[in-house]
Order: sequence, then structure tokens, then C-alpha cells
Amino acid sequence: MSVTPHPHPVPLTRTTSPMGFSRGGIALAVLSGAAALLPLVTADSFLIHSAIMVLFFAYMATSWNFLCGYVGQLSLGHAMFSGVGGYVSVLLFTTYGLSPWIGMLMGGLVAAALSVLIGYPTFRLKGPYFALTTIAFAEIVRIWVENTDSFLGFRIKGAEGLVVPGVGGDSFWAFQFSGKVPYYYIILAMLVLAILATMVMERSKLGYCLKAIRGDRDAAEALGISPTRYTQAAFAISAFMTALGGSFYAQFFRYINPERNMGLELSIDMALMSIIGGQGTPFGPLVGALLLMPLGEISRGYLGGQFLGLHLVIYGIVLMITVLYFPKGLIAPITALANRLFGRGGRP
Repeated sequence: MSVTPHPHPVPLTRTTSPMGFSRGGIALAVLSGAAALLPLVTADSFLIHSAIMVLFFAYMATSWNFLCGYVGQLSLGHAMFSGVGGYVSVLLFTTYGLSPWIGMLMGGLVAAALSVLIGYPTFRLKGPYFALTTIAFAEIVRIWVENTDSFLGFRIKGAEGLVVPGVGGDSFWAFQFSGKVPYYYIILAMLVLAILATMVMERSKLGYCLKAIRGDRDAAEALGISPTRYTQAAFAISAFMTALGGSFYAQFFRYINPERNMGLELSIDMALMSIIGGQGTPFGPLVGALLLMPLGEISRGYLGGQFLGLHLVIYGIVLMITVLYFPKGLIAPITALANRLFGRGGRP
């Protein structure tokens, strides 16, 4: 007995309406415009520095979310790509005098290539095995860098790290500025582009395929979707974006070392900020960074000397509360409130 195909098969359709996308675009424009005014209303160096760090972690969490938030895999090794990007840009600048702007792109390409080597065998793993494997790869790379003085003619200096030499004064080409405001606008632009890239990806074939893989991997394969192919593509883009963030961090502080730029704590921060804010959404990582980054700074500033690692305990408590009461992340009640205020539509 033959089975006649359904005359009108259900296509892989958009989960958000065009109005939802326009709302997201408007929200992004309003938020970025408001953020751009901060240096104009305050000259407080500490406040500007804190805002830079919030934007930086929001960017890193958005980079993590580009893969993990939409595929549903938990990566705890993304700091490895941050370190790779930072080291490549710094080494090219200190060795050959190449602009860090070019070094950022080169570091991103190296990180993307590394993600292909790592992703091919690891994407066949599921659940906690994938997370443990990413930790293992990241720790192997970090320990290797900590114990390597030179590689391919480049002086890595092991655990000592690298200091970015100053060029004197402001130099856009050298990515060095005497004040913090230029760095603020650079990381703000990077975050806006990362969120915009996520919004575009959501409504592209890649985004639909990633959501299908997350919903049911076997069903996605039955529809002709290759989980390895699309997940690997998202992994490479995510690694590239994360490496750009690591390059910015190294140039901002003018110093890089393995523990600071590719340690496990950075990977955990990226994951928690995305999960608590709302993974699989364009604005979730930003919400998570706006909440967790100030909490972490306050706990480290006032209690860090007595209770080392207290900020991670606070993160854990916030994570438990979020999972219990806001399983879709803190972005969910914010979206619901916006829908009530401005009328129903797609999510931001």
C-alpha cells in the first residue's frame, strides 16, 4: 500500500513576523542611540570603563549565543577563541608592526579555522559530553600557551603574557587612544553589528536550519538538513566574532596572557550571561550582561578580598532563579511588557 504525499507539505516558515523584525530594528536603533549619548553626559572615567566592560561582555555573550543559543549545545570553551584572536593581533603588531585592525581579522580567521578542526569530531557528541569536550580543548590550548615561550618564530612568553607597546598619543591605525571614549564607541559598534548579524541570521536559511536542529535533530536530518554542516557554519562565525572580541580586549588593556584571555571563567561568563538573559534571542545576551556584569563588579569590589569567587556564587543563584521562574530568560518578561505597551507582534 503506497502512501500519497500530503498535497500541501508544511514548509519551514518564519517564527516571527516582519513587524517583529522592524520592532527589533527599532529597539536596536533606540538602544544604540541612547548608549552613544553616555560619553556626552558624563566624563567619569570609571563609569565609562564600566560601560565598556558591560558592552564587551554583552558582545562576547552575543558571539557565544550565535551558535549555542540557537543550536542548544553548551560550549564552555569559547574563551579559547578569544585568546587566539587576542594573541594573533598582538603578535602581528609587536612582530611586524601590522595594524591591530588587520590583526583582528587575521585572528578571527585563525579562530574560525580552529573551530572547524574542533567542531568536526565534537558535533557528533550530545549533552554534557559536548560541553566537557569543549572545556578539554580550551584547557589544552591554554596550558600549551602557558608553557610555550616561542612558536613559529613568535615570542609568546608563556604565562608571562605579552605587553602591547605604546606608540605615543592617539593612533587609530595602532588601535591606541589616550582616553577611554574611543574604545567605548568601538565596542558599542561591535555589539550593534553582532546583534544585527544575529537578527539577520534568525531570518536566514541558516537560522531556520539551526532552530530545526535544536528542536529535533533526527527530524531535521529526515528533512534533508545536515546538522554537522549548518552547526559547523554557525560555529565558525561564532568563533570569528569571539576572536574579534578577544582582540579588542587585548588592545584595550594593552596586555594579554593565557589565564586572563582564555581561562574557563571567561567561557562561563559568556554562557551564563546568554542563558540568564535569554539564549536564542538577539537581545538576551545584552540583558544578561547588563544584570550580571555590575553584580560581579560590586561583589568583587566590596567582598572579593574576603570571599574569592563570590561573584560566581551570585551568578549561580541568579541562574537558579531564572531557570525556575523565567525558563526562557529575562528577555521573556521584558518582551511581554513591551508587547502589552506597544501592541502585540513578534518578539524583538
